[in-house]
Amino acid sequence: MASEFISRLEQEIQNNIENENFGVSELADKVGMSRSNLLRRIQKEEGCSASQFIRRIRLQEAVKLLKSKEKTVSEISYLVGFNSTSYFIKCFREEFGYPPGEYEQHQSNLLTTTETTVKQNILKKLIPYITGLLIVITIFSILIIRQSNESNNNNDKTLAVLPFKNDSSDSTNLYLINGMMEAILNNLQSIKDVKVVSRTSVEKFRNSNMTIPEIAKVLGVKYVVEGSGQKINDQILLSVQLIEANRDKHLWSEQYKRQTADIFSIQMEIAKKIADEIEVIISPEEIEQIELKPTNNMEAYDLYLKGLHFMHNENIPGLKKGISLMKQAVTKDTEFALAYSVMAISYYYLDMFEPGKTYVDSLIYFADKALLLNPKLAVALNAKALYYIRNGNYKQAVEYLEKALQYNPNSATVINTLSDLYTNHLPDTEKYLEYALKGIRLDIASYDSTTASYIYLHLSNALIQTGFVDEAIISINKSLRYNPNNLFSDYVKAYILYAKNKDLNKTQQLLFNTLIKDTTRFDIIQEMGNICYYNEKWSDAAVYFDKFITIRNYLQTQSYIHKNAEIAYVYRKLGRYIDAEKLIIDFKEFAEKDQSTYKNLHWSAYYAYMNNFDKAIKHLQLFAKEENIQIWVPLFTPIDPMFEPIKDTTEFKETMAQIENKFWQNHQRLKAKLEKEDLFSIIN
Repeated sequence: MASEFISRLEQEIQNNIENENFGVSELADKVGMSRSNLLRRIQKEEGCSASQFIRRIRLQEAVKLLKSKEKTVSEISYLVGFNSTSYFIKCFREEFGYPPGEYEQHQSNLLTTTETTVKQNILKKLIPYITGLLIVITIFSILIIRQSNESNNNNDKTLAVLPFKNDSSDSTNLYLINGMMEAILNNLQSIKDVKVVSRTSVEKFRNSNMTIPEIAKVLGVKYVVEGSGQKINDQILLSVQLIEANRDKHLWSEQYKRQTADIFSIQMEIAKKIADEIEVIISPEEIEQIELKPTNNMEAYDLYLKGLHFMHNENIPGLKKGISLMKQAVTKDTEFALAYSVMAISYYYLDMFEPGKTYVDSLIYFADKALLLNPKLAVALNAKALYYIRNGNYKQAVEYLEKALQYNPNSATVINTLSDLYTNHLPDTEKYLEYALKGIRLDIASYDSTTASYIYLHLSNALIQTGFVDEAIISINKSLRYNPNNLFSDYVKAYILYAKNKDLNKTQQLLFNTLIKDTTRFDIIQEMGNICYYNEKWSDAAVYFDKFITIRNYLQTQSYIHKNAEIAYVYRKLGRYIDAEKLIIDFKEFAEKDQSTYKNLHWSAYYAYMNNFDKAIKHLQLFAKEENIQIWVPLFTPIDPMFEPIKDTTEFKETMAQIENKFWQNHQRLKAKLEKEDLFSIIN
C-alpha cells in the first residue's frame, strides 16, 4: 500500500493531469518541499526518479481512459498531459511492453483473476522486463539513437540552426518563419562536409533562456545559426546571424527585406553564405540540390508550409489537417514533388497512430508520384523506403534509404531508420554501429534521462559486439549515470567488463549483485545460470536454470531458446537425463528453423552435446566463414564446456583461430573507417 505521502503526490498529479507543464518543480511547490528533498523522498519510497513517477501516474490514468473505449489514443495522450502523441505511444510501450492501440488485445490475453496473487505479481513485474530483454537481445532502436546533454563533438564543421523567432505580433505568420528556418536547415543538411543536427534536437530550445555557448555544448556543435523575421503584406523581413559558439563570436549577419516571391533565393543565399563562412566544400551536385526550387507557385508553397506546421504537432488531427493542406498545394502545382513526399510520409504515420486502419495505398501512390517528378529527392526516397518497411521488404527499403543519404547525408531520420533496420530486421553489427554513431552526432538532445539511459545501453551493445571494449565501457557508464536503476545496463556492464578482464568469478559476482536488486528478473536469473555453466559450477547453474525454466514455462515464452543446449548439458551432468532430453529436442527444433548467421554454431553445439564430434567440427568450420559475428563467440566458445572433448584437437584450435583472426581483422577495418569519419569523438 502506498504511503500517505505517495498518495498525496498521486492526488496532486491527478489534479494537474492535463497540464503538460506540470513537472517536478511544480509538484514540489504543491507539497511544500524543495526539489532536491522531493527527489530523494520519491527515490527512497518508489525506487525511481520524480519525473518517472509523474510519468507513471499519467500512464496509469491513460490505461483507465483506454478501458472506457470512449477516447482515441491521440485524445488520451493530451488528456493525460503529453504534448506529443508519438512520445505518448513510445512511453506507453516502454512502460507496458506494447503500444496503447493494442491495449484491448493484450487485456484479453491476461491471466484470469483466479490465478494466485504470487503469480499475478510475478507476471506484472516480468512482462516489461521480457519486452525490454528482447530489445536488448536485438539491440533495437524504436527509439531512434540520440546522445546526452554531456556530449561534446570536436569536429570543427558542426552546426545547429535554432528555431527562428517570429517578430510579428501576428502569430499566424509563425508557420512561414518556421518554414524558412527548416528550409535553410534542409539546404545545409544536403552538404556532406558539414554536420547539421536535426530539427527535433534544436526544437527544445525554441523558448530557452540558455546562452548560445550553453546550447552549443548541449548539442555538441561549434557553430550556431539564429534568426528572426516577420511577414508584412507581401514582404519578408529576416535577420540571420552565424555565431562561433565557444567564443560567443558573431562571424556573419545579414538583414533581408525581400518580396515573398524571393523566399527561395533568400533560403539558398543564406545556406551558401553560412557554408562559405565556415569553409565547407560544396560539390556541384549539392549546389544543384540547394538551388532547386520546390515549386514556382507561391500559393502552393504557402499551403505546403501551413501543412508542414500542422504535421509537426505529431498527432492525428495535425497529420490529417496537414494532408488536407498538402492536397490543396498540389492542386495549385501538380508537379510539387516535395508536397507529394510529405503526404506519403504522413500516411505512414497515420497507420502507426490508428491501429486497424491502413493508408498503404495512399503512401505508395504519393511516394511514386514524387519520385516520378524528382528521383533525386531525399524525402521522396525516404517515403518509398517507408512503404517497403510497412510491407516487411527491408532489403528494398535499405536501397532507397541509402540512396536518400546520397542527396541528404545529414538526414537524422534516414540514418536512424537504417540503424533500426540493421538492429531489428537485417542484423548487421558493423552497419548498426556505424549508423548508430552517425545518428548520435546528428540527433542528440531530445530525450529524457530514462530514454537516454537505454540509448547508451544499446550503443554500448553495438560497441562491445564489434570489439570496442573501452568505448563500450564509457557508453555503459553513461547509461548508468542517466539511470542507476537500469538493471539491463547493470548486467550488460558485467559482460563488457568480462571482455576486458576475462574473469569469470568477478563476472558472476557482478551479475549476482544485480540479481539481488530484483530477484524476479528471469533474464538475470538465466544469466546467472549461464555464467555458472561457463564456470563449470553445475549445481549452482542448475539452481538458476530451474528457476528460469519454471518462469519461462509459466509465461509460455521461447526466450533464450538458444540456451537450451547449455541447460540440457548441466542437467545431464547432474544425472537429470529426462529433463535434459526434452530441452535438447527443443534445441534441435530451434536449430532446424534457424536461418541466422549463427545457425552452424548452433548445430556445432548440438552435435558436440550428442558426442558427434566430427559433425561438431564440420559445422564450426562452416560457421568460420561468416562475417560480422559478435565478440561473444571468440570470447566464450573456447571455454564452452560443451566442446571440452575436442578443445585440444588441431581442427578445433585452427578453426577458433580463424574465427578470432577474422573478427579482429573486421574490427580493425571498422575502426579505421569510423576514425576516418570522426565518429568516435562523440563517445568520449
